[in-house]
Amino acid sequence: MNVKSRHHLKGSEARKISNIIEPLVEDASALQGSVLEIAETDQGPSLIFVNGEPFLLIFENEPFFTIRGAIELCPKDRLVVVDSGAVSYIVNGADVMAPGVVEADPKIVPGDMVVVMEERYRKPLAIGQALVPGTEMHGKGKVVRSIHHVGDNLWNMSG
Repeated sequence: MNVKSRHHLKGSEARKISNIIEPLVEDASALQGSVLEIAETDQGPSLIFVNGEPFLLIFENEPFFTIRGAIELCPKDRLVVVDSGAVSYIVNGADVMAPGVVEADPKIVPGDMVVVMEERYRKPLAIGQALVPGTEMHGKGKVVRSIHHVGDNLWNMSG
């Protein structure tokens, strides 16, 4: 993945993005006073660099975390936790299947972007789009469509 263009966000644009992300994190201080840049890439979503690191992506016109962003910013909402049996599939880009889900934020609605985390260490593995409500993520079928996972081109990119 290569950056085609990159520029600083104006104050009002940066505040708009911060206002969307801040309610999702435990401690918003990491975003306050940060330099935000938007970057267009040659593949996939646009990225938001926070102090030079690709911490956010733009998916369907809404900012959300990259895996690196989720690691650094520690989201508290929109989390889907999977068991250890699902980890190897998810880090290889597979979608999340209901039998692997051990916990899901009940506020998740279909279409929401979510952070997929592993159960033991609570580390982010993937970013995806919810296909069903959080309350229905147990049972059968595909529940989260994978957008970005550990080891993909975006993960391997640095600021």
